[in-house]
Amino acid sequence: MISDPTSLAVAPAQQPEAALTEAREVAERVRRRLRDHVMGRDDVIELVLVALFSDGHILLEDYPGSGKTTLAKALGESIEDDVPQDDIPSFRRIQFTPDLLPSDVTGVLVFDTEHNTFSFRRGPIFAYVVLVDEINRTSPKVQAALLEAMAEKQVTVDNVSYRLNDLFFVIATQNPLDVAGTYPLPLAQIDRFLFKFRMGHVDRASELQVLETWGTPKPACALARVSRGDVIRSREVIRRLVHIAQPIKECLVDTARALRQDRRVVQGMSTRSLVQAVPALQTLALFRDRDYVSAEDVEYLLPFLLQHRLELAPGAGDPFEVIRSGSAVALETLARATLRRSAA
Repeated sequence: MISDPTSLAVAPAQQPEAALTEAREVAERVRRRLRDHVMGRDDVIELVLVALFSDGHILLEDYPGSGKTTLAKALGESIEDDVPQDDIPSFRRIQFTPDLLPSDVTGVLVFDTEHNTFSFRRGPIFAYVVLVDEINRTSPKVQAALLEAMAEKQVTVDNVSYRLNDLFFVIATQNPLDVAGTYPLPLAQIDRFLFKFRMGHVDRASELQVLETWGTPKPACALARVSRGDVIRSREVIRRLVHIAQPIKECLVDTARALRQDRRVVQGMSTRSLVQAVPALQTLALFRDRDYVSAEDVEYLLPFLLQHRLELAPGAGDPFEVIRSGSAVALETLARATLRRSAA
């Protein structure tokens, strides 16, 4: 049931229920295609889709060969270009190395000898889905160029800004091994990512299935793709029509304040993280067949939203435990408020 349809602006030709159903179907089509390519990763696929449909970005920290590239490529191939004239590909992969320059990512001005003018040649960042491999292997200059693109959806070359596509979505990776010679992202830059998590190893059955199918030509995926416009429209529908009640927002703010005052936390979460949490919670609620955000959504997403944004004191222990205990009072208050509303 829609919480308050009269307060939401929607297209006259489509009722809120139909708009939400369509957005859910778009996400489900992408989910089915990802599951067809990536085995045993249902929880990871859900988080990736939450980030995609809430206009966030993801930082994966995992070992080589865990399927990060396969996942990102499958996501790019699931999105169909409905604006072919813009010459923007669905997927690009950028391997970050120590000798990379910002122009290798953003693009460069090229001199046209015939017309005696400079023209801008786009870099690989101009794509719908961009996989940035080993983001901590390159210099802070290149990292900063990427982060400007993530934050502003534009790149600046020779004092001229060039817009990226509205769909622009980054999956960045970093290897927790071999940290010698790397440039770790500072906390303020990691804060640009909606989620940071590890994929981990797949279960035994999935790993056996990978071995059994390896080397066998995989037929082209027969599942329907979604268009770029489908994803962008779904984002807008989710933001407008999935209700997030005031107690949910109060829970987020109270959790942030509690963690900032926790003696185990040196640097707490930013206000930006709270802003980014709202569409992520709305998206998760839609995926779970609801038009409102619940306390369960908050409890589930908090660790993925916060673990990379907190700087813990030495000996503080597991960040998940710090987040769980730091959010306990706010979540209990939220649960009581939910019970009171249900009883009313």
